[in-house]
Amino acid sequence: MPTAHDAWPVVLVCMPFMDDRRPSLQAGLLAALARAEGFPARTLHANLDFAAGIGVETYRTLADRPGQLAGDWLFSLEAFGPAAPDPRGDYLDLCADDLAREHGIPADRLRERLLRIRQREVPAYLDALADAPFWQDTQVVGFTSTFQQNTASIALARRLRQRHPHLFTVFGGANFDAPMGPELVRTVDCVDAAVIGEADTAFPHLLRTLATGGDLGSVPALARRVDGKVVTGPPAPPTRNLDDLPMPDYDEYFRRAENLGLLPRTASRAVHLPVETARGCWWGAKHHCTFCGLNAQTMNFRSKSGPRVLDELAHLARRYRSFRFETVDNILDMRYFRTLFPALVESEASYDLFHEVKANLARAQIELLAAAGVTRIQPGIESLSTRVLSLMRKGVTVAQNVNLLRWARHYGIEVDWNLLWGFPGERPEDCSAQAALMPHLWHLTPPGDAGRLAMQRFSPLFTDREGILRDLRPAPPYRYVYPADTDLDRVAYFFSYRLDGALPDDAYAGLRTAVTDWQEAWSDSGAPPVLEYRRAPHYVQIHDSRRSDGAGTHVFEGTAADLYLACCDRPVTADAVRARLGPREPADDVRRVLDTFTEAGLVLRDGPRYLALAVPAARH
Repeated sequence: MPTAHDAWPVVLVCMPFMDDRRPSLQAGLLAALARAEGFPARTLHANLDFAAGIGVETYRTLADRPGQLAGDWLFSLEAFGPAAPDPRGDYLDLCADDLAREHGIPADRLRERLLRIRQREVPAYLDALADAPFWQDTQVVGFTSTFQQNTASIALARRLRQRHPHLFTVFGGANFDAPMGPELVRTVDCVDAAVIGEADTAFPHLLRTLATGGDLGSVPALARRVDGKVVTGPPAPPTRNLDDLPMPDYDEYFRRAENLGLLPRTASRAVHLPVETARGCWWGAKHHCTFCGLNAQTMNFRSKSGPRVLDELAHLARRYRSFRFETVDNILDMRYFRTLFPALVESEASYDLFHEVKANLARAQIELLAAAGVTRIQPGIESLSTRVLSLMRKGVTVAQNVNLLRWARHYGIEVDWNLLWGFPGERPEDCSAQAALMPHLWHLTPPGDAGRLAMQRFSPLFTDREGILRDLRPAPPYRYVYPADTDLDRVAYFFSYRLDGALPDDAYAGLRTAVTDWQEAWSDSGAPPVLEYRRAPHYVQIHDSRRSDGAGTHVFEGTAADLYLACCDRPVTADAVRARLGPREPADDVRRVLDTFTEAGLVLRDGPRYLALAVPAARH
């Protein structure tokens, strides 16, 4: 029989500038949770319409630069009307040159293009969305917002309020963590409420309360206006057993993308499906990396069981005809090396998986990842200095970082990583040592980017800033987006700053040059450089193409070969190498040979530990 829930249809909206290349896990999960409670719920990937309208290349260039806020600026006029701070487009004086370089077009053409999008295409896009007939039968509209989705979501909510005043609008997502969410509830009248933090419990509770006319004050983690003030319910307990969550629903994303011509109507799809296997960060719960602003509400680590992940991957692959998956976790559950990955190998499934991992993985673990279908990882390398890594509280060493790059190259796993600098306590010699090391690593995957750390809300550098952080201000683009009555100190996620004890920009010039040279060695036509070895008993032959003017082949025999091979698997001390070979080799001789390898650029020395830089030419 019909229930009160049946009369409360729900639409969960994904606005620009969410990535158009994959569906929204948040919307897909919340829609499934709402349906489990008996509410008619659907998703609306409205970001796809905008991507198709302005062109996917333009859309992605804007979406991939969240700190510039160009996407939020485009929608700010429609979001805030006369209160919008930049009707003339002065924002373009600040950012047009950088945006033009990224778009690969002259700055004046980019200005014309963005102004046309802002003045013509954005209003037409919003009108078409708001005029859709299904809003008349909808009761609740939920907006999920991360990075540059705020103003587009607010702009649509404002139009819906004008055309369909019966609608209840609720916002959530990373952009609505406290204090950002409560501040937007305070200042934006078309935002009826916001869920602060995880919504698995709060969102269904809100729907039940609305459907039955209950007290909204009973809804956990719900921020709303009461008598001119913002009140927030008690925090919702984080979901403990992630296996209890339903599978996300991506049906509407694929229908819409195919109807818009963004995806071909083929039997197989190349979309990387978002999948959640864990929340929180077990490392951050112990030692929060100083620059990381993730996990604002709870660092508490929870993960799905191996069997549940297997079932979810199989379900999503069959339903959506894609074998590519991107986990949205911040860190890998190490128990999966005993549960999930062996089961994936045994299943013989042809998955293509991405995971974020900690960089201290052993060779056998990386080999298992590759065998299980992991083709790309993000290990959070961040630096090639053990001292700087300690300043970051990363809990790894440069030797461990390099060892991960070695075995990932050997087993065919792509590595996404960046190099960060600008930390308090860095020394010029930390920079010069990294720059000197890089030419020896040209056979390994270079960083995708390098630069000064971004100051993010919720990071330890932000929250524990007393005595080290000066001139902290919301990043300049925010003042071109939000009205004057918005407290930007509470809404901003990115900040400009000055850190006491940090080096000036020119201290990193040599390091930046070394990174560029490394990247160019991989971008040139032809295969990337190699440093690989072949072995026989007491014999090693190393092929070296890292530098065109370098030696092509190194040959070592007898004890020298045995010493090199002894530090190929993982970083080891000279004493451990000597113990492996036996006491016949004098300790001083062992160190002398290892130091000779180091001087030749064939071994990395990191404090007392040595690591061979060459990788096997063939898998063993």
